[in-house]
Amino acid sequence: MRSDLFAQEHHEVEGPGNFVKQSSKMMKVELSQGSVKALAGSMVAYQGDVRFEHQGAGGAGKWIKQKLTGEGLPIMRMTGSGEIFLAKNGMDVHVIELENDSISVNGANILAYSESLEDNIQLVRGAGMLSGGLFNTTLTGSGQVALVTDGPPLLLNAGEAATFVDPDAAVCWSAGLQIQLKTDIGMKALLGRTTGEEFQLGFHGQGFVIVQPSENMRFGGAHDGGQQVNNQSPLGGLGNLLR
Repeated sequence: MRSDLFAQEHHEVEGPGNFVKQSSKMMKVELSQGSVKALAGSMVAYQGDVRFEHQGAGGAGKWIKQKLTGEGLPIMRMTGSGEIFLAKNGMDVHVIELENDSISVNGANILAYSESLEDNIQLVRGAGMLSGGLFNTTLTGSGQVALVTDGPPLLLNAGEAATFVDPDAAVCWSAGLQIQLKTDIGMKALLGRTTGEEFQLGFHGQGFVIVQPSENMRFGGAHDGGQQVNNQSPLGGLGNLLR
């Protein structure tokens, strides 16, 4: 039997670490002990004795945060022994090694992360109620994180100059950066003559910002690959809790 499907580039990739990229669109989790958290429904194949369990919010406090902010994603815990292959809607996969670090991540861009990392939903400093509240997931500690981007990402060095990013295109950034919400809402916006660029996140300090060439539309509540995220409810975060 002959086919380009059997070419070496399509074979399983072996590599060091628990998170191994198989291609630009797929990654493999090497599970031998402990567990790994991943986006529910992201498994496309697995080999071995693997169990998938629903991961709760992790206590009443985190559950309330998820309901109030809409930031929390459905997470599953994978345990056992084997290899699990993960993907999300053909998006590009990237793996980050955290070594006693902390990053702030758009929840819609999380594919998987090590059980050793502490996760927490936090209000983005400087982006308050005027924007409807902007909340991201902070991952802290030592371990691996797999992110997805809708297209090739751009790495910006926030320390070179004041950096402004569309909130819907921001994937992740250094947790230590100072953030301000820049708004441009005037009479033209009130009359419906908008540019669609009324909100930007300003990043200041030493660190990086990752931007994708697409918008999750958190401010507009559009489809983002399975998750509906809308922080523009007249009730703010309480609107999500009362749905």
